[in-house]
Amino acid sequence: MATPYVDVLVPVALDHAYSYRAPAALALKPGDIVSVPLGAREAIGVIWADNVEIKPGLHNRMKDVELKLDYPPLRPELRKFVDWVAGYTLSPRGMVLRMCLRMGQHLGPAREKVGVRLSGPQPKRMTAPRGRVLQLLADGMVRSKGEAAREAGVSPGVIDGLVDDGALETVLLPPEPVARPPDPDHSVPEFTDAQRAAADALRASIAKSGYSVTLLDGVTGSGKTEVYFEAVAETVRRGRQVLILMPEIALTAQFLDRFAERFGVRPAEWHSEIAPRLRARTWTAVAAGEAPVIVGARSALFLPYADLGLIVLDEEHDPAYKQEDGVRYHARDMAVVRAREAGIPVVLASATPSVESVVNAKRGRYAHLQLPERFGGQHLPSVEAIDLRREGPARGRFIAPRLAEAVKIALERGEQALLFLNRRGFAPLTLCNSCGHRMACPNCDAWLVDHRFRRRLVCHHCGYAVPTPEQCPKCQTQGSFVAVGPGVERLEQEAAELFPGARMLVLSSDMVDSVERLRQELDDVAQGRFDIVVGTQLVAKGHHFPKLNLVGIVDADLGLANGDPRAAERTFQLLHQVVGRAGREEGRGYGYLQTHQPEHPVMRALIAQDREAFYAAEIEVREKTGYPPFGRLASLLVSGADKHATEAHARKIAAVAPHDETVRVLGPAEAPLALVRGRHRFRILVKAPRGYDLSAYLRDWLAAAPKAKGTLQLDVDVDPVSFF
Repeated sequence: MATPYVDVLVPVALDHAYSYRAPAALALKPGDIVSVPLGAREAIGVIWADNVEIKPGLHNRMKDVELKLDYPPLRPELRKFVDWVAGYTLSPRGMVLRMCLRMGQHLGPAREKVGVRLSGPQPKRMTAPRGRVLQLLADGMVRSKGEAAREAGVSPGVIDGLVDDGALETVLLPPEPVARPPDPDHSVPEFTDAQRAAADALRASIAKSGYSVTLLDGVTGSGKTEVYFEAVAETVRRGRQVLILMPEIALTAQFLDRFAERFGVRPAEWHSEIAPRLRARTWTAVAAGEAPVIVGARSALFLPYADLGLIVLDEEHDPAYKQEDGVRYHARDMAVVRAREAGIPVVLASATPSVESVVNAKRGRYAHLQLPERFGGQHLPSVEAIDLRREGPARGRFIAPRLAEAVKIALERGEQALLFLNRRGFAPLTLCNSCGHRMACPNCDAWLVDHRFRRRLVCHHCGYAVPTPEQCPKCQTQGSFVAVGPGVERLEQEAAELFPGARMLVLSSDMVDSVERLRQELDDVAQGRFDIVVGTQLVAKGHHFPKLNLVGIVDADLGLANGDPRAAERTFQLLHQVVGRAGREEGRGYGYLQTHQPEHPVMRALIAQDREAFYAAEIEVREKTGYPPFGRLASLLVSGADKHATEAHARKIAAVAPHDETVRVLGPAEAPLALVRGRHRFRILVKAPRGYDLSAYLRDWLAAAPKAKGTLQLDVDVDPVSFF
């Protein structure tokens, strides 16, 4: 007999479940999705456990579970994953559960689609257009009204008239499937020996089943995608589901096309840009096992898969896998945890793996598959440094003469060139050349960025924007503001002057008004419709541009100028990936790094194409200093409207930190961005040994710490990747 009580977890900012009476008629069990009363409203929740320990007298005050909803129950593996993520990140379980329940239950019924087919009797009046419709539908097939009108070459009114006359009848059309079954044998590629060996190893890990982690480590253009597609194909053959995670799913039109070439159909997609109704249908298809392959952003990790058999992370090094607000988790690490909970393989793919993954591979925790050469015999780009101390551009210019000459030669050859600068807008700083006043954001500790295309000065942290003032607010001088430093818009202006007649495109996230337009622009570049691309890190996301043979990094030092312990790793990965866009198909690729410090280890490794030297040096530094992956970090960020109250609260929290000789508590200190959106920010950094249970330490600490009141707020980030 089922227990009369159940614990229900609801998707709100609480860590505990609520107990409810379970009506026997509902036949409830753990995992069921239910509707329950929560205060004065109805809430969706999940039965987390049976409850057999209700205290005497309490049951009279308990409310009933009202309804068992018609959704597949959440599997034990997913519920364990929710508990694990909540415990590790110190997030309320309800907030983690919220990421699992994206089924669109408040959208209402979907609009029904109507089709038409022949019903028998001839129409009272026959015309040529009506005859064409009847001839088309004589095959007995059901077509939508629009499809029938289009194929017969008539107006929709002709179809409606035939329905009114009884010559056609309407029928309800079943909804289009979210994704059609992929064919694992649709188009098997020809492999190099190295690719074949890697593909065989991945297929073997699928056949073996059970939990495993494999780092698929190949140079840019080596065909990593085609290799892990073989693991996807093997999983599909076995009737199980595959999740392919990508750092920015909205930018992956090329990937979806490659998937369709290999498997004959496109996969299901899951990301923030899909329409609510399609999102709801996709959630249901995933839960019912009707979506064999899902390509998604990090949130796809929390979907309720019916039978997940493989997880793949493409570009596993990408910082976009870290969720920086709400539940702060790293999708790479949580994918490994989910694979472990489900007992399935996970593949991490990258040309520039994270230091954490490289160390795990070197120490045997991960299998390591390497693709050291480009597919088709193409050479890696040759890389040269342009020392800006000796051969920099003229004052007020940002493209050095040697880079300009290289671009000119590339254009004369009919090739494309990419000018890369990881800085949006026209200029990062606007100041008065009369008194030196700088235009700053009133809400943040940041300068306003000049965006000429939008005719605004914009804060990249809170979105505050104003037109450029006609006079200086400090000295009242008219027309005295000047732009200082380059952004991609300014770089495009300079390139247009240097290369008149060249077809130019700026690719920057702040200029994207829709995903469709961005996908079209990326396709235009791939088709050779632009000669010069000026871009930010948007262009470093694994795109394949066949005619691109020259990459110029305008400010290679940009990412090194901060105190982030991962600055060297991120700069190396970003620049290596950008240069790797060159020479992937025809001709020889060339990369130029404009730098003030060509002797820096990152620059030396890039110029010498010596990736191993960079990783060896970076791993040595991390090991000596005890930074991840050789140690653990956590960030406690205290923010508030009043600076002194915020700092005082941060100091009170730090003062009650549990004493442990192996743990270092640093701070509080002002965050590098001390003011964001009108809130002052102080950070406490916690440093612990690698095997230390940092989550438990933080949990004990916060239980004894004073609670935030008023405008004060505490945000905890276990394993932070950003220190701003």
